[in-house]
Order: sequence, then C-alpha cells, then structure tokens
Amino acid sequence: MNDVETLKAEVKKLSSRATALKMDLHDLAEDLPVNWQSIMNVAQETYSTYQALESKRAELKQLEA
Repeated sequence: MNDVETLKAEVKKLSSRATALKMDLHDLAEDLPVNWQSIMNVAQETYSTYQALESKRAELKQLEA
C-alpha cells in the first residue's frame, strides 16, 4: 500500500472512531447527571481523536497536492 492509501485508511478509521466518540459524548450529556464522572475522560478522548483526524487529513491533503 502506498502512502496515500495508507493515510486514507487511517483517516477512515479515525473518522469512524471520532463519530463513535461524538455519539458517546452526546449520549453521556443526555443521561446527565448519571455517569457525570466520566465526562472528562470521554471529552479528552474525543478531543484527541478529532485532533489526530484533523492532522491526518491535512497530511493527506498535502500528499495529494
């Protein structure tokens, strides 16, 4: 697999993970005050995943240019 294909696969995987985490965060917010202790963990993981996704998308865009 070449670099572009590898990055596309990583972006797809990160995008899927980010969407799942977004929904986890949404579900957590809807169920408040139940499980309020996990807000920071879920939010940090969501933030980190979206940060990595943005970085990989920029890297892919640069490679494709």
